[in-house]
Amino acid sequence: MEKVLVIGAARSGIAAAKILHERGAQVVLSDSKPELKIDLDGVEIKLGKQTEDLLSGVDKIIVSPAVPIKIPLLRAAKAKGIPIISEVEFAYGLAKSPICAVTGTNGKTTTVTLLGLLLKEKFAKVGVGGNIGVPLCEVALEVGAGGYLAAEISSYQMEATKNFRPHISAILNITPDHLKRHGSMEVYQAMKEKIFAQQTAEDFLILNYDDERTREIKDRAACRVLYFSRQRELAEGAFIKDNRLVIRFNGTHELCTVEELGIKGGHNVENALAASIMAFLAGVDADKISSVLKTFQGVEHRIEFVRELDNVKYYNDSKATNTDSAIKALETFAGHIVLIAGGDDKGTDLADFLKLVNERVDWLILVGDAAARFKACALESGYPADKILEAGYSMERAIALAKNISRPPQVVLLSPACASFDMYSDFEERGRDFKRIVREL
Repeated sequence: MEKVLVIGAARSGIAAAKILHERGAQVVLSDSKPELKIDLDGVEIKLGKQTEDLLSGVDKIIVSPAVPIKIPLLRAAKAKGIPIISEVEFAYGLAKSPICAVTGTNGKTTTVTLLGLLLKEKFAKVGVGGNIGVPLCEVALEVGAGGYLAAEISSYQMEATKNFRPHISAILNITPDHLKRHGSMEVYQAMKEKIFAQQTAEDFLILNYDDERTREIKDRAACRVLYFSRQRELAEGAFIKDNRLVIRFNGTHELCTVEELGIKGGHNVENALAASIMAFLAGVDADKISSVLKTFQGVEHRIEFVRELDNVKYYNDSKATNTDSAIKALETFAGHIVLIAGGDDKGTDLADFLKLVNERVDWLILVGDAAARFKACALESGYPADKILEAGYSMERAIALAKNISRPPQVVLLSPACASFDMYSDFEERGRDFKRIVREL
């Protein structure tokens, strides 16, 4: 009987452990947290300090995305020659249907959610999973053969992949993020590029022509490469022409106008172009793509309208866990923004973010660990000191401050430009808390 050690007892680790047990493996599920409520029949649970004793008799290790590949236990496993794979790699081994995989610093969730809806226009069985919240191994089993998988893939999930090979992959953009984990932009980009490492001439890679880092990736891909672009008409790919979204591949196919898109903002035009060309390559008709584009309203926690109170609109953009994503949110509004920002600081450069804050933000409300650095950098950038408010570690206080100072035509926007782990378990919990408080005002 194969003995498998699963490291990390969050959603993907629990899902992998359950599937492995059902398939006859001896499974040990380990997490460094000393206390967790886990109920998995037939799976041995080991919590707390992770020593090399865990490796005794282990044939294979599956590592959850939240667990860095460089932790001492995994370094020891590597030295012993024990194979280490990610949950995404495990899922790929289970998959019986082709995979559309999307990575990038920003826009992944919106693109993959839209892609899943587009694929359902042709395939009876479609699964959406990965970094989007549902473990990919669960989705792969549910869909089985004869369908399609739409997978959101993070750089964390690519650290321990070897054979993962989607039929269609996409890299939406690459900007500084997760540098604490990966150590440098070069390593971070290398993790993103692993998404197409095993693709062949039979496969497709979709790249953002308007993003310099992604545009030059083409020369490193063995598969067929197509671009999408908001700024340039392409010989092949997806682009904007005469204010219409167009696919040019085996002919020219007009989809809809930019104004007809159900999701707004320039970044969402890019997301729609990427999802559309991927769905088209998978076999979805252009007219059906057009229909879905007009009705898709976006995803939770991404510039999500919550409510209007005293003629002031409140938006939840908790998914903006880095400055580039927050910039895209700020660009969506013409100005007059009351911005709630801060959280678990990733230490990324704030210059471009604060330039836009100076242009469009009337009040800056700061929360969490990042508040002190954000305030210092904002003052250095020239942002007025009397327009900066601090709410400590309280979302309730931040929203109360926003309510007291906001006046039409201002909007209140939670777009933290930070991770959430100083105050919440994830950005979803943060976004839900924001919405709850706002709705109770």
